[in-house]
Parts: sequence; structure tokens; C-alpha cells
Amino acid sequence: MKTALLALLASSLALATPAARAAATPIPTPPAVPTTGYILLDHDSGRVLASQKADERMEPASITKLMTAYIVFEALAEKRLALTDTVRVSEYAWRTGGAVTDGSTSFLELGSMVPVEDLIKGMIVQSGNDATIALAEKIGGTESGFVQIMNSYSQRLGLKGTRWTNSWGGPAPDHYSTARDIATLSSVLIHKFPEYYKYYSMREFTWNKHTQQNRNGLLARDPSVDGIKTGHTESAKYCLVSSAKRNGMRLVSVVLGSPSIRAREDASATLLNYGFTFYETVKLQDAGKPVLTPRVFKGSAESVAVGSPNDISITIARGQGASLTKETKINTPLVAPLALHARVGEYVVSNGDEVVARVPLVTLAKVEEGGLWRTTVDAVKLWFE
Repeated sequence: MKTALLALLASSLALATPAARAAATPIPTPPAVPTTGYILLDHDSGRVLASQKADERMEPASITKLMTAYIVFEALAEKRLALTDTVRVSEYAWRTGGAVTDGSTSFLELGSMVPVEDLIKGMIVQSGNDATIALAEKIGGTESGFVQIMNSYSQRLGLKGTRWTNSWGGPAPDHYSTARDIATLSSVLIHKFPEYYKYYSMREFTWNKHTQQNRNGLLARDPSVDGIKTGHTESAKYCLVSSAKRNGMRLVSVVLGSPSIRAREDASATLLNYGFTFYETVKLQDAGKPVLTPRVFKGSAESVAVGSPNDISITIARGQGASLTKETKINTPLVAPLALHARVGEYVVSNGDEVVARVPLVTLAKVEEGGLWRTTVDAVKLWFE
């Protein structure tokens, strides 16, 4: 008879033992930090290591500029924008960006033509509102047009607790995000645009004879920190998104609503140290590397390699690596035609009775339908599967 059961094809690669479990370092509760809401995320695995009010809507202030930067980087990647393109500074960008409102500014001159790369540096290093608005107007035609693009990208990225009403972080009742959404956006930005992420580690930038330091003080305090963005308004208080990489492990920390600059830096440093001290990230499988090669019926090929299009990494308590078990489950039978990256199974990682990761397995090549003889013979064989 025909069956469509989920077949267990590969058994565990490592067996958990009481001794292995005992080797894991006990993990204390996350530290208390002076902030309204926070989250600590492992970049590679996506595991949340600590959080407080991570899904509560809060004012992001200039952390908003992460979304503006994301869209700018997308435009650069798609060749709709070039670093050498020049942008005219409009009166709106000049006025709103600090010349009149006394906000964070890159000291752009009204009507001047500024290269895109310098606007990016002004937006990231100096948190220049004028530079940010100039970029928004370049891509969106107007800032309001750009805001529509921002909200569209938020939906694509699954940022369910986020809504933007401006490009630079000005306070508004309908302008908000969450610690979780900001961490997700930050992690995607790091992963997708490594060639532009370098701007977040710049310590200072000079424009129009004004040299300004990067407001992220952790860049000077911790050599493992290489980003990302600060934010502050009277209502949002002091916010900081930080990322650090130590021994191949990258963490992202989001701190919102701290009472001072020092407090947000101390809170972020404390969270990062907690994560690096008690957790480790283990890569189990490289992207695109076959995990299994199961049988394919009615196909031009008798089998197909399956794996993950991305690296398979997990974050666990230090010392638990020896206790992990891994299983691969394939939806059988596989019948051609099969598209490239068709989901056909799952890679499951467990620590004892706890499932710590479920990763979809996909085809690493497409399989066309076979000829008449192959399809006829396999049709008969399928009755006995």
C-alpha cells in the first residue's frame, strides 16, 4: 500500500550520557540591568539567551536609522544606488536634521551635494538626522514615501511589533518597535551586508570641519564590540544596540529605556559578558553540504542530495556539546519532479529530552521527471513502499 509516513533515516550521531550532561556549566538567571526592556540574541543560531519585555512596544529613537540603513544597503546591492552618487541636501533635511531643531546633525549645508558614502557615515557614526533624511529622500522621493518603504520591509522581515513614521527616529505616537524586532533587524543586517557593516565600527567621522565621535562607547571599552547603534530622546531615554564577536561567536544585545549613557553601556556589556560566559555556538553543518542522499521515485536521477541552504548552528550551555543528538527526518517517498530547495524534511537537534533546534532540510538540486520507463517502473514500486 501507498504510505506517506515521515521516515527516520539517520539516527543520532552522538549519544547523551549522564557524565556529558553533568559537564555542562550551570547557568544562572540573567543579570538585572537598568533598562526598561532588553534582549540578548545569538546571531548565528537565532537563540534568545535573555530577555525582558522583549515584545513590548517602545520608542526606538535613533535606532530607527538601522532600518533606513538596511534599505540604503539594499539599494546599493541592487545597483539602484552607488556610493559615489551625490545627493542634494533639501531644506527639509537641513531644517529637520539639526540646523534648526538642534538635533543630531552631520552639519550638512543647505543645497550642497554630498556623496552617498559620506551620508552613510554621517547617519551611522554621527547619527546625523540631516544625512539620514537626505538618503531617505534620495531613495523614496520624499521622506513620507520612504516611510512607506520602511514599513513594507518591516513586514517582509517579520517585524510584527514595529511601525515607522519617520526615517530618523523622531518621537511620535505611532513610531515604535520592540527589542526583539530590533535584534532581528540587526542580525539580518549583519548577515546580509557584511561589506557595509564596517561603518558601524568607525570611531569618528569628519564632515564640514566638524569631527564627531561614534556615540557607541562600547567600541572603546571592548575590542570585541564592532557595532551597532545608539538612540536617545527625552521620552525614549538612552538606547543601545550592540554586537560583539568572540572566538567565532557573535551576540547581539538590545537595551531600551536606560537612564543614562553609562547605564546603557554597562547594561549591554553585562548582557554580552553573560552570554559569552555561559553559552557557546556550535556549527553542526555547513551551508549547501549534503546531509543525506535519499531515493527519488519517477525522476531523471535516482537520488537527490538534501541539506540546508544556510549553516546549521545551535547555541547551548558551555560543556553540553558532547550530549547532543542529531536526527534527520525525510518526508518519504520523494517523487519527481522536485524543485531546487524544495522542503523535504527536517534536521532535529536534541539535548536529552529537550529539542534545541529544528532546521528544514531542502533539496540541493532539482530533479526533473524521468522518462516513461522510469515513471512506470517506479509507479509499481511505490505501491509497495
